[in-house]
Order: sequence, then structure tokens, then C-alpha cells
Amino acid sequence: MKVIIASILTSFLLLGCNSKYETTETAYFGGEIVNPNNNYITIYSNESERDTILLDAQNRFVYKITDLNAGLYYFTHGGEYQTLLIEPNDSIMLRLNTSDFDESLVYTGIGSKKNNFLIRGFLNDEVVSKQFYKLQHLEPDEFENHIKEARERRLEHLERFVLQQETSPLFKKIAEAGINYSYYTYKEKYPFGYFGNNKLIHYKDLPEKFYDYRVNVDFNDVSLSGVYSYNNFMDWYFHNTALKDYYHNGSHHKFDRQALDYNLEKLRLIDSVIANRTIKDYVLKHATRVFVYNSSSAEQSQSMLDSYLEKSTNDVDKTYIKNLVSSTLSLYPGNKIPSIEIVDFNSKTIDLHDVIKAPTVIYCWSSNFKFSYRNNHYMMKTLKVKYPDMDFIAININDMNTRSWKKTLNLLKYPTENEYMFKNPNEAIQKFAIANSQKVLIVDHKGHIIKSNTDLFSTDINELIEMTLTLN
Repeated sequence: MKVIIASILTSFLLLGCNSKYETTETAYFGGEIVNPNNNYITIYSNESERDTILLDAQNRFVYKITDLNAGLYYFTHGGEYQTLLIEPNDSIMLRLNTSDFDESLVYTGIGSKKNNFLIRGFLNDEVVSKQFYKLQHLEPDEFENHIKEARERRLEHLERFVLQQETSPLFKKIAEAGINYSYYTYKEKYPFGYFGNNKLIHYKDLPEKFYDYRVNVDFNDVSLSGVYSYNNFMDWYFHNTALKDYYHNGSHHKFDRQALDYNLEKLRLIDSVIANRTIKDYVLKHATRVFVYNSSSAEQSQSMLDSYLEKSTNDVDKTYIKNLVSSTLSLYPGNKIPSIEIVDFNSKTIDLHDVIKAPTVIYCWSSNFKFSYRNNHYMMKTLKVKYPDMDFIAININDMNTRSWKKTLNLLKYPTENEYMFKNPNEAIQKFAIANSQKVLIVDHKGHIIKSNTDLFSTDINELIEMTLTLN
């Protein structure tokens, strides 16, 4: 893929209007970022072909893809990402506001209608996912009827859209998969919520035909590998099917998601069920990464790593997972917290070690998750009042400029003296094994780690803080 950058979008629109005269498989992608977090976006269809596109003075960009492979592409900006379907002769323009990334995203131009349909489906999935926590307590038949009706409504809406618009078979396949695999995922998640960890052995008691849909699953369709619900389904399917081995002896012990044997069984199943190397390597990497992030045993992390390395064929992924294991080992209690550069509100670069002068709670956060960081900042403030001898600092992990970071803090009226951002977020995410949007570490007055993976709302946070203060 090659990049063309233009300072005005007029050329983009003209090219889009004349795209039918292209003699090669090309497409155009452009748009405007409102309140940009930095001066570029990236786009890729796979990790080995990632391109960077600079924004112009008006925060706009134009990108030309030659020798196009039709399918789902990812674009990222400031730590957030979204997907779009690009096909030959598309000229897609987006407009989004980073203050509300997904909800503000709108496409125009040739190829925009199908992508607006897909983004609405993604937002719908987010809403339904939140509702699932109530639905999971329904009886199996009632739960099944509820999600089945929701699925049928969405499929009917898709059929009406396809009849009204000129869409490709690829679009219909991806849109249909997004709906179906969301439905499949809820079925796989259901026993974990309905029975809970203490009674999960009873997953065997679900209705005989509860998982009949599995005969329709294609574990090797690489054209769906960018569909969020397809990947999410893979995750929960292997969570679920690994239970058979976990409860093979009929024991009613409490379910432990971090049990080594259970996770090794997941890797074995992934390796045996999925044939496509691209999909298999992705799912293996994800399952191993989640285990390692949450592991507190060097021996178990090594066992998981060994099993992963035997099964994966992706050398880049293997290096990443080996480095991740190394990073998590360095964060075990008793080790000194890694040295890394952070930036304060006055734009001064300092070492994290120089900030720690007392027992400290370090909260790493992302501005992409507003509900989470607002609650956690509030909890930090509450804990600070309760434990005045404990320091609390927050470090933003986003790939953004200092102006955008300061704007976020000012809008939320956070005190700025204990707010920082990582100078190199990518380095920090690996060094501190930051899994999703946040990480909380507790260190003593010398920077030695007491706990490297806790939660400000956990039941033992007060006990951990009090124990740390006694060590001072």
C-alpha cells in the first residue's frame, strides 16, 4: 500500500467522482479529525503492512490504496481504533470527534453507506453487551428467545438495507457475520453468568440443543478475521469448550479462570480446531496474552509460553509474547518498578523513579474509557482522604500530544500536580504489561512493588494500602 497526502479534500472528492475510470484496483480514504490527539492516523489490513498518514493544517488527510485487497481495514488515532470495509473504487471520507470517537464517526462518499451500517451495528452491539449482564440471569429458554428475537430483527434490517442499496456479496457476508457471531457469543458467555464460578459445573445441564448453532460456525474464514464479533466469539467458544476437561472428574470446585491446566487445554483446543494459520495464530496469541497478564506465577507463565511457542507460527507474535512474559516477571512483588520517562503537566520530562518519594498507588489510565477513568479518579481522591500518608499518581497511556491530554484534565477539573503521561506509551504498555485500558500498581517508598495488578475498587485495596504503609 502507498500513501498520498493532500492538504485539501477537494482533490479527494474529485478523485472519488472519477473513480469509475480507474484502470487498477484502487480506493481512496480521507477525512477530518476534530480535536485530534496527535498529527497522524494509521491504517492497515494486517500488522505487517501498517501505514502512517499525516494530518494537514486543517486536520484532514487523503490516502490512496493501490493494488487493493478488498476487505476490512483498521484505522487508529490516539489509541482508539475502528474498522471499515474498503472495496475497489470506494472513495470514503470520515469525520469524527475524538471527544466521542465511535459515536461521532460518520462516513460520506462512495462506499459510505455500507460503513455507516456497520458502525451502527457495532454501537448496537455495545448497548446489547451492557444489557447482557441482566439477561444472563434469565432461564435458558427465556434467554434464548430474547437474543434470538433480537438477532432476527437485525437480520431483517440487513435484508431491507441490501434490497435498497447496491451492496457487494462481501459486505453482506461481513454484516451478517457481525450479527450472527454476536448472537453466538452471547450463547457461549451465558453459562459463566448464569451458573457463576461456584456452580459452573452445571453448564452440562443446559438444554440439549442449546449449542446446535455450532454446526454453522466456520473457524477458518479469514475474510471475517477483522470482524469484532467473530474474534470475540472465538475467545468465548474456547473458554466454554475447555470446561469439559476442567470438570472431567465431576469435582464441584470453584471455577478458576487462571487455572493452568484449563488454559493449556484452551491452547490445545485452538490448535486442534482452527486450521487457518492467520486465525489460529491470532487466537493463540490472545489466549496466552490474557493468561500472562493475570499470572502471579513465573513457573505457570513459562509453561503457558512453552505451549504457545510450540503452536504458533508467527515469529513477530512469538517475540511479543516472550517480551510480555519477561515484563510481567519484572513486575512481581519485591522488584523495583521499571524506570521510564513520564511527562508532567508543565511538559517537563522526568523519570518515574524520581516521582516516588513515599508509598504510592500508581494508576495508569486511558482517555478512551470515560466512565472508567472518571470513577477511578474519584476513587483515588476518596482513598487519598482516607490515607493522607499514601501518594496517588495517575499516568495517561494514550498516544496523544500534551495539549490534548491537558485539555482532558482541564475539562474534568482534575488536580494536575499528580497527573502525568508516558513519554513513550508503546514502551510503557509493554514494560508495565497494561492489558486493556488501565493498570493499578502499589509500591513502597523506595519504589519496590507490593502489588502490580490490582483494582481501585477491589475488596482488598484498603488492606494492601495499609500493609504498604507499615513497610515505610
